[in-house]
Amino acid sequence: MTKRTRTPSTGPAGSPRPTGRSEPSGPSEPSEPSEPSADSASASATKSGGRRAYHHGDLRRAIVTAALDVISSEGPSALSLRDLARRAGVSHAAPAHHFKDRTGLLTAIAAEGYGLLAATLAEAADLKDAGVRYVRFARDHPAHFQVMFTPELLRANDLELTTARALASERLRDAVSAVPAGGRGTDARLAGVAAWSLAHGFATLLLSHNLDGPVGDQDPEEVFRLLSGLLFQGSS
Repeated sequence: MTKRTRTPSTGPAGSPRPTGRSEPSGPSEPSEPSEPSADSASASATKSGGRRAYHHGDLRRAIVTAALDVISSEGPSALSLRDLARRAGVSHAAPAHHFKDRTGLLTAIAAEGYGLLAATLAEAADLKDAGVRYVRFARDHPAHFQVMFTPELLRANDLELTTARALASERLRDAVSAVPAGGRGTDARLAGVAAWSLAHGFATLLLSHNLDGPVGDQDPEEVFRLLSGLLFQGSS
């Protein structure tokens, strides 16, 4: 009877893995079932419940989108990870797999919002345009805007959040610094606070419908341009 030789298995990068003394092979035992991932679990739930399946890589976005819908219509206090999973058509454990908890989800939304705000401020032609873009951002992303400025909902030391917030603040400072001192005063920092207060206050009042009367049918962005011109005469 011919003796069989066993080829040693290879480890990382194809290097031979030491096998030690060879043992006679016996019947193979059934392998332990692996724990289903959040995505595979959600796929199973989808098949059984008839809900829409999300491909791997889309699940995080699906949860964020569902959360933004809830915040826009009902506010952050209405958020429930289990309800978001139902809305997104995934297993109830899927949101926790990506965000750990409700605070993690809200923090991710705020970080995304600051990133979007920084990107739009970076394209501003001047300080007045930066303010208009700030108001436009609030109108286009009301759920982000609400969460971004509610610190008690967020994980303050989250690196993604602090980095995005710092970038947005830097973009606003750049716009203020570009205004001649005669148009903003000698203290650029206070001028930045004034510019932010004007844009943020106007956006907040607009979203809460407190400006429905004064603004009426006018374009809110054009109204803001007029207001900012009253404050910063040298910002073009």
